[in-house]
Amino acid sequence: MLSTLGHVPHRGSVRRRVGPSSATVLAAGRAPDAPVTLHPRIGRQIGNFALHLIEMCIPMCIGFAIGDVLYFWIANLAGYSEPFRELPVLSVVLVTTFMTLPMVAWMRYRRMGRRTTAEMAASLIILAIALLVLGWVGALAMADLALAEHGLMMPGMAVAMLPRLDMYTGRSGHQMHGRDRGRAEPDR
Repeated sequence: MLSTLGHVPHRGSVRRRVGPSSATVLAAGRAPDAPVTLHPRIGRQIGNFALHLIEMCIPMCIGFAIGDVLYFWIANLAGYSEPFRELPVLSVVLVTTFMTLPMVAWMRYRRMGRRTTAEMAASLIILAIALLVLGWVGALAMADLALAEHGLMMPGMAVAMLPRLDMYTGRSGHQMHGRDRGRAEPDR
C-alpha cells in the first residue's frame, strides 16, 4: 500500500500526520493510535540550546560584575591598583567563584539535576585550572589570565553542554521552561 507521500512504507509501519505543520512521521511497528515522540525541529533545538546557555550566562555575568567590583574595591583598599595583573592567581580563583556560585544557584533553582549542575561547575573550574597551568608554564601572561577567563567561560560552558545535547536542545523531553518547570530533572 502506498503512503500519502507516494513512498512504500516499511513493513509494520504507519504514516500519520501530526502537529500544526502537518509533518509526516513514520512510526515503525506502532499501532495507528500509539503516541509518537517528536523531536523539535533543528531551529527550535538551536534556540533551546542558546536559551539554556544564556540562562546560565546571566547569573554568571551578574556574579562576576558584582564580585569584580567588590574585589577591585577591597584590593584597592589593600594597595593593589590592578589586582588582575598584580594578583593573577587570586584573581582567577575569585573570578571562577564569582561566576560558578550564581550559575549553580540558578541551575538548582531551575531544578536541574545535581550531576548536570556539577558538570557545568566543573567545566568552569577546569578552565580556571587550565589557564593557571598555561600561565605557570609561560604559555599565557599571568597578568592576562583573569581577563582571558572572563572571555572563555561561555565557550567553555557550551563545550561542556555538548555531551548532554539531547537535554539542552529539548530532544530528550526535558524542558526547563513552561509547563515542566516544576519537575526536577532526574540525576543520572
